[in-house]
Formats: sequence, structure tokens, C-alpha cells
Amino acid sequence: MSKTIYFLVPYPKGEAPSQRFRFEQYLPDLEENGYTVEIYPFLSDKTWKTLYAPGKTFRKISGLLGSFLRRFFLLFKLHRADYIFVHREMAQIGPPVFEWIVAKLLRRKFIYDFDDAIWLPNYSETNAKFQRLKAYWKVNYCMKWASHVTAGNEYLASYARQYNQHVTIIPTTIDTVNHHNEMCDQAQDKMVIGWTGTHTTMHYLNELIPVLQDLEKKYAFTFLVISNEAPNFELESLQFIKWKKETEIEDLAKMNIGVMPLNHDIWSEGKCGFKGLQYMSLEIATVMSPVGVNTTIVHDGVNGFLASSPEEWKEKLSLLLENKELRVRLGKAGKQTIEERFSVNALKLAYLNLFQ
Repeated sequence: MSKTIYFLVPYPKGEAPSQRFRFEQYLPDLEENGYTVEIYPFLSDKTWKTLYAPGKTFRKISGLLGSFLRRFFLLFKLHRADYIFVHREMAQIGPPVFEWIVAKLLRRKFIYDFDDAIWLPNYSETNAKFQRLKAYWKVNYCMKWASHVTAGNEYLASYARQYNQHVTIIPTTIDTVNHHNEMCDQAQDKMVIGWTGTHTTMHYLNELIPVLQDLEKKYAFTFLVISNEAPNFELESLQFIKWKKETEIEDLAKMNIGVMPLNHDIWSEGKCGFKGLQYMSLEIATVMSPVGVNTTIVHDGVNGFLASSPEEWKEKLSLLLENKELRVRLGKAGKQTIEERFSVNALKLAYLNLFQ
């Protein structure tokens, strides 16, 4: 007899990277193993597209009210689910009321999944006025009330163990068969150094811009930024491609060298290295800051480079710009790392075991 899993998530299916690469790419495997999957996002498609746009306050408020109503009525359906899986939070603002009702009143077990240090305040300028409504402290209660917690890395898991002893580390993973299945061209004439991410994380590039400006004096290359908003960097080499889900892999494969600079702070410690994982899966030679999980993904000089200062960034980017064989070697080793440790195929069984 088929068992049903309810996924209670913040965003519509297929829209947010945290959902796409945390659990959505495992849905076909769950269905193949006899599970019925139902996804219930807090935000509707319309509200999701409005929420992070400037202004439109009335639309945001009315959309959120509708979201709360849908969540309330969903509570009356939860008895139909064999398993309940909560990604990040059941509602994007306010205290953990729904989680409390599920755990304490309905006495239902749920799996709680998270992939960032989301107990720390982190918000865009667009929605700074609403940040107090986020109630970041609720994450601790979500962990405490869950029957099981899945975390994206050891740093996050260590934090979760303060509130729940049933914690499993499941890294953010890459589908190397159906999605990240292209390969960059390391033989192309003009090299491409690239970065991808949302505008809210673009500030990590600020310390790298002077390095790229120095490199422009010696090398001919393109600095490609793939994002939802265009950057405002003073670089002759700059090229911007607006991120689109339909062309995501094709655009990433234009890179020869992928960069992931980070600040040395608590928020960055909680990151799961997703940019680097994407680059490495396409055999893009990867350079990352040695922060948090990055140091467990990349072994310096073996499957990528780690750079902790402007001088190291300049040195290692120069080596890669000059040496095709080095790019190819690091790219192939990086791809092997993904397939063995960070791919859907490698983690499929661990994920299925959550629902045994």
C-alpha cells in the first residue's frame, strides 16, 4: 500500500534553490519506491513573485494573509499523511504556531530540514522593514519539536543537536544524470571566470573585484555573472546573464573557472557550498574561500583551489588562466568528488531511509 508524504515548504515547487536541491530532485525516486508525494507551499506563485519585489506592500500583505489561511485549512488534512516533511518553516513570518499545533495539539511527528544558519537574521534591503516579523528564534523550537532533523552540513547539525539528538547530515546534492549533465569547454580561446548567485549574495564578490581588475591588466578573459539582477562592478571583462531555470546549466557551462568567495562569519559557516558543487559537477575548475563546509569539499590543489587572501586569489586564478592542463585536471577531480559524495545517486539511499 502506498504511503503519503506531505512536504510543507516555503516556496512554490521548482522556484527556490534550497528546495530544488534539498528534496525536489528526490521526488521521482520516492515515487518509484511507492510513495505518494504532495507538496504544500506557504506562498502561492503570485505571492512568491511579488514578495521580493520593491514596494507593492498591499499585495504582499494580502498574499501573506491568503498563505496563512491555506496553512490553517491544511491542518485539517494532515491526518491523511503518513509522513510530514517541513523544509525551513511552515510559515515565513511569525512564531512557530503551525509547528506547535502539529507537534503538540495534533501530536504528529515531522521531519525538519534546513540548509543555512537560518536562526541568524539575514534579509534583503527590499524587505528590511519586515525582518522583525521573521521570528528567527523559532528555528530552535522547530528542531526541538521535530521527530528527526536533517541538516546540510556538520556545522548546522552540531547546532541542531543542542535541541534534538536525532540529526542526520544530508548534504545539498547535485543531479549529475538529469540536470548537471554538461561539461565546460576548457579548450575555448577566451577564458571565462564565473560566479552565480542571487543579488543578496553578490556582496561576497566585493573583495574579489580589485583582484580581477589587476588580472585584467595581464590576461584577456570574461568575468561572467549569472544572477537575478545585474551587478554594478567597474570591470572591463564583465558580462551579465540573467538567471533562467531553463538555461541554467547551459549558462554555467560557459565558465572555465568558477569562484565562490565568502566572508569569515557565522552565516557563511552554515552555507552548504552549493555554488562550488555546481561548478565542480560541470568540470569547471573551482576556487573557493576556505570557510565552513568548503574545506571538506575542496582539497587544495587536488580537486580545486582554496584562497583566503587577495594574494592567494590572484595567484591561483593566474595559474588557472595560464594552464589548460591544470584546469582540466582539477575539473575532472572535482566532478569525481561530486559523483562520489554530493550527487543524488550517492545520497539516494540515505534520503529514502528517512521515510522507513
